[in-house]
Amino acid sequence: MFLKVSETAQYISDKIKNQKPAVAIILGSGLGELADEVENKIEINYTDIPNFHKTTVLGHAGRVVYGQINNVNVIVFQGRFHAYEGHPIEDVVLPIRVIAKLGCRDVIITNASGGINTDYSPGELVCITDHINMTGMNPLIGKNDEEDGPRFPDMTEAYSRSLLEIVNKAAEIEDIKLASGVYAGLLGPTYETPAEIKMLSVLGADLVGMSTVPEVIAANHIGLNVLAISCVTNMAAGISKEKLSHEDVKIVAHKAIKKFKTLILKTVELIGN
Repeated sequence: MFLKVSETAQYISDKIKNQKPAVAIILGSGLGELADEVENKIEINYTDIPNFHKTTVLGHAGRVVYGQINNVNVIVFQGRFHAYEGHPIEDVVLPIRVIAKLGCRDVIITNASGGINTDYSPGELVCITDHINMTGMNPLIGKNDEEDGPRFPDMTEAYSRSLLEIVNKAAEIEDIKLASGVYAGLLGPTYETPAEIKMLSVLGADLVGMSTVPEVIAANHIGLNVLAISCVTNMAAGISKEKLSHEDVKIVAHKAIKKFKTLILKTVELIGN
């Protein structure tokens, strides 16, 4: 893994002329348009990057975009890898480890999710404050390198309190409603059954999805500050009577993209300042 991370980070560093990103952003399903806001762009296709995979999920463009947002150096990952695609868990979190290797300390992770909390509605933005790992997987299983992080990393503040304060300030400035909640991460690729959603609700979950949790675990292991923003694209199974489809997820995410971009742009500006 050390060799893979080093090789991948060196390739990207060469492409971006050894510049150092201040903020990294991972974009979830239907949220890739944010990369259009990056100025002075340098684009790299995932298929050209050593040890990266081609994205197979609709709504994930599969590009790294480097440049500036509000004069802040950013590196944006348009799409992610999922364990349900058949990728080893260490490859799912490879971009996180590369982000750290590039010298970046703050990462914004985004996703599309199903709403369990009935106070939510489709198109709403939610700041993740904690998570429940229901994937049955952990990216830290195996030999631990103490240079990367401790054998047993603390997850009390998996989501940075200081970044939570910043994103809430950004939402206030831009007059954007921003809820907060606990995210349950499942393996997928099937959507959850109504019984599973009922169980997750009892456990304290407000949102459910098939990503983010492994990335957050890896990020905490190597000392990154994590902010996670979820776009509720549908109400979870059993909450509403509608059947779930990935196409609908993309449609709702697209409708929410304007306020999503506004929120992230202001947040990046505040982090950079």
